[in-house]
Formats: sequence, C-alpha cells, structure tokens
Amino acid sequence: MLIAGAGTPAATPHKEFVSRGYKGKIYQTHGVANADFLRVVGADGNGSILPAGPLLVYEQLPDSNPVKKSAAEYVKAYESKYGAGSRTTFGGHAWDAYLLLQRAIPEAMKKAQPGSKAFRGALRDALENSKDVAASNGVFSISAGDHNGMDNRARVIVRIENGKWVLVK
Repeated sequence: MLIAGAGTPAATPHKEFVSRGYKGKIYQTHGVANADFLRVVGADGNGSILPAGPLLVYEQLPDSNPVKKSAAEYVKAYESKYGAGSRTTFGGHAWDAYLLLQRAIPEAMKKAQPGSKAFRGALRDALENSKDVAASNGVFSISAGDHNGMDNRARVIVRIENGKWVLVK
C-alpha cells in the first residue's frame, strides 16, 4: 500500500490500515520524513518504507559518501538552534541552495554587477555550470538542460524501526 501524503496527516491512513489488520507492506513518500510523523504514527509505523534525502540518516552513511560532511554541517547548525532530532530534509534544501549560490555568485560577479539583467544571466550561467557540489541532500551537477542536477546520491531508502529512521542498505 502506498500512502501519498505529507507530514503528520499521512499517519492517519497508515494507523487505520494497521488497526484493521492489514499485514502487507506500507510505503510512504518523502513527505513524511520528519520527527513529528514518527511521533504521530508511533509503533504502527514500524516496517514502513520510504525514499528520503540522505541527510535524514547521514550518520548511517559510509564516511566515503560525499553528502555526509555537508549533511552533518547542516544538521549541527539546525539542531543547535531548534533542538536535537528536529532536522527535516526540507530545511536541507534551503542549505543546498545556499551552497550552490555561494559558488555561483562570485563567478557571476566577475561578469556583471548584482541587480542588473547581465548579472541575472551570469548567475544562471554559473549555476548551470555547477559540477559535483556535495550538498546535504545529494550531489549537484547542473546544466542548461538539467536544472535539478541531482543523481542517485540524492535519495536513500529508509525504514521505520522503533521510532527511528533506519537506512536500508
């Protein structure tokens, strides 16, 4: 069963299937990848599987994974302000955008001044030439034809076990 929901409301159908004795696999989407969903779904979530951004389980990634360092930096900064276990992959997307802009803006400024049409074009060009930018949710290599720029390192499969996200290897 696939529940295509987001946030804690996706726990309601999940819990209902379990209460009615459904024994098959229950899949969720990345939209539930936050601590509050785990709290609401409780033990009924055990065994559920979903894709998520790797920062959700960065501690479980091998040290060789290029995402691990950036994800650790983001989680440390975020959780130092909002508390342990508060991370979400969604906040990581803003972090990732910052990392891309941190590289692209200096390149664009070599060609034009901020606020001008030429700068906007230069910024687009610089972003479209971003290669192998290891961020918290994946590695970006953006091009004119691919503004997403992420490869298979941008997702992992996790399972809920006893109120925790566990990387499926």
